[in-house]
Formats: sequence, C-alpha cells, structure tokens
Amino acid sequence: MTTFALIGAGPGLGLATARRFGAAGHTVALVSRSLERLDDLTVELARDNIEARGFAADVLDIESLNTALYAAATALGPIEILQYSPVPRPGFMKPVLDTGADALDAPLAFSVKGPVAAVNAVLPGMRELGRGTVLFVNGASAVQPNPNVAGTSIAFAGESAYARMLHDALAPENIHVAQLIVPGAIRPDAEHSSPEVLAQRLYDIHHKRDGFRHYSEPLPD
Repeated sequence: MTTFALIGAGPGLGLATARRFGAAGHTVALVSRSLERLDDLTVELARDNIEARGFAADVLDIESLNTALYAAATALGPIEILQYSPVPRPGFMKPVLDTGADALDAPLAFSVKGPVAAVNAVLPGMRELGRGTVLFVNGASAVQPNPNVAGTSIAFAGESAYARMLHDALAPENIHVAQLIVPGAIRPDAEHSSPEVLAQRLYDIHHKRDGFRHYSEPLPD
C-alpha cells in the first residue's frame, strides 16, 4: 500500500482529496501546522474506513517539513502521491506598490522553498517505487499576476516555474508532475470548484497523467 501525502490539510479541499485518494486504497498522511485540526480530520476519515495520520509541520520550517514527510513514509508506507496546496497567509496579500523586498521572504519560502523541500523529501521513495505523482494547486495569480496580491503572484510564478521544470525532468522516470489552477474561491456550492469536484479532478490528473497545467474552469478575462 502506498501513501497520499497532503501538505496543507484542512476541512475543505484537503479533506475531500484525502477522502478521494483514501477511497482508492491509499493510506493518507495529513500535514498541517495545527495538531487539533489534524486530529479532527483523521477522525473524519476513520468514519470512512480510511487509514490516515496527522503530522505537524510548518512549510516555512524546512526541517519540520522534512521530518513530517519522513515520519509519514516510515509509518504509513512509501509516498506515491504528494499534493502541495497550503493556503497562502493573509500577510502575503499586499498590493504591489506596498510590497518591499523583505515582504517577499515569507511568500517565496512558502511557495518555492517549501515545494522544493517537499519534493526532494519524497523523490527517493518515488524513484524506488518506479512511479509517482506530484500535484500543485494554485490560484489564478499563478498564471495571471494580480497587483493586489503581489507577494502571492510573485511566489506562485516561481512555484509554477519549478513545477513545470519538474514535469519535464521527471517524466522519463514515470513521475508525473501537474498543476491545477483554481480561479476564485473554493466553495461547497461551486459547480467547478467545490472541494469534491476538485478532489475528483486531482484524482483524474493523477490517474490519467495527461499534461502539466489544468484549470478547474476558464480564467476570467
């Protein structure tokens, strides 16, 4: 049995994707800063007979992230699928003219250094398996820079570039890297962007392995 590791576990998209991949037979490793949230999510998944465990880590703390992913693979089995989808923090959302150089340190650590650390932590296990999937989930500012959220726009652009390079470099090793762009808010009543619809979309991307960038719905003009 292999493991689906979710960085950015929460009660919306995170819980829905954990359910979807757990229903497909994977054990689930939930990574989040909040131990209380992790306990609640594992209880929810246990009701669906999904084996899940929580591992506390902060993506801004590379050592804690590495430790969590190593512990997850040791406890639950090799990580075959990694989803990187933590929600950007409000402090990243400053207008471009209010964004100084120091204000970019945290967004870049969150959306560039975090993904690089996470991928390097799970890649040896995927190579040993001979397969793997890495899923990045981003908002529209990853491909359509928004001057009102400069930190996230800049950092998401870096994350997108890294993910695209990984897609090309790892394809010959049967490791599929893909990005799902979700314009707007994730809402339970959204036709194309509800947690359950997005979870199925992410599972389909993993299963079908077709292309790098996907959109939950067309970008607004």
